[in-house]
Amino acid sequence: QVQLVESGGGLVQTGGSLRLSCAASGRTFSSDAMAWFRQAPGKEREFVAGIRWSVDIPQYADSVKGRCTISSDNAKKTVYLQMNNLKPEDTAIYYCATGRFITPNRYEYHYWGQGTQVTVSS
Repeated sequence: QVQLVESGGGLVQTGGSLRLSCAASGRTFSSDAMAWFRQAPGKEREFVAGIRWSVDIPQYADSVKGRCTISSDNAKKTVYLQMNNLKPEDTAIYYCATGRFITPNRYEYHYWGQGTQVTVSS
């Protein structure tokens, strides 16, 4: 079992920044992939960014490339998502997930956090 706890969401104005955190505990492995997804009201949950604990080669959705940075602190078993130049369309619940490899396919991820709300006002 793996437990994931997100934090760092909130209300921010357009152009602002937020840093989300995801703390992992339980049965984690260095080869695991960690990812951030988001889900806006009435929309499908979509991939935002992913990284492996053991290999620092992140992947990003085109919609956030250049504005978001995913990073990990292996000692703390924590993954971060730094989001800059936020836009109203970034408003969503942001979820942390873990799986065997990085993929935009949400069904390949086995464990999920409870989510943290990000709201960007115009």
